[in-house]
Amino acid sequence: MTESREARSKSLVARLFARLRRESAPGQPPGHEPLRGDRLKKFERLIGYSIRNRELFLQSLLHRSFLQRGQYASRSNERLEFLGDSILNLIVAEYLYNRFPNAPEGELTKIRARLVNRKALAAYGKAIHLSDYILMSPSAKQSVGKGHATITADTFEALIAAMYLDGGFEAAREFVERQVLTALKKGAVPSEDENYKSMLLEYAQSHGLGVPRYAIVREEGPDHDRTFTVEVILGNERRGSGQGKNKKEAEQAAASRALEQFLLRA
Repeated sequence: MTESREARSKSLVARLFARLRRESAPGQPPGHEPLRGDRLKKFERLIGYSIRNRELFLQSLLHRSFLQRGQYASRSNERLEFLGDSILNLIVAEYLYNRFPNAPEGELTKIRARLVNRKALAAYGKAIHLSDYILMSPSAKQSVGKGHATITADTFEALIAAMYLDGGFEAAREFVERQVLTALKKGAVPSEDENYKSMLLEYAQSHGLGVPRYAIVREEGPDHDRTFTVEVILGNERRGSGQGKNKKEAEQAAASRALEQFLLRA
């Protein structure tokens, strides 16, 4: 008889528990266990959600590299990542559509890209310490830079899917909007090398705000390692400030911050 979905799910969890007991040292650092007990409660506090189906969230944290160290037929979080990507884009698109009723399609597209790029998703995941819970191989765990950021970003999308399947669309929407707005308020949405000065100029002109002006307000550090602080001004109002190792970088940071503030105030 074909094994039921519930039986396969229970079998997956049982194999994972057994595996973690056998490989506590080389595979994952001490204390890196599946979601149970105090660890489960802490994870729920971090994501602001009470989990019903623990196995579903365990799968959302299961990177494919963790399965490659043994002969397991288990599924990684990649299918959940696929679903979570679509849910995330829908939630953010709906949020922006309602928040900016007069914004044209092109502007909404640019703002959405700003909020859901790989670096932004990794930043959202970092804010909730998501990498502390991802089940992955030692090499994946030790990876840095783009590789690790990608793993965190992908897992964040899988987590959204798990929340959607476990608690419905509203639960997923509340989680996504909470993470995005928190990051915006902290100025913690990283860029993907976009030209924020051009984006701010387009936004300002389409809203009758004039042309942005940039002013250096501070220079610090020795000549070989200067840090510039720049403010961007629209009309007679200071709209944002940013820092960088050169004037161009600082101006881009200031423009990015101004765009974030417009998004929050809309």
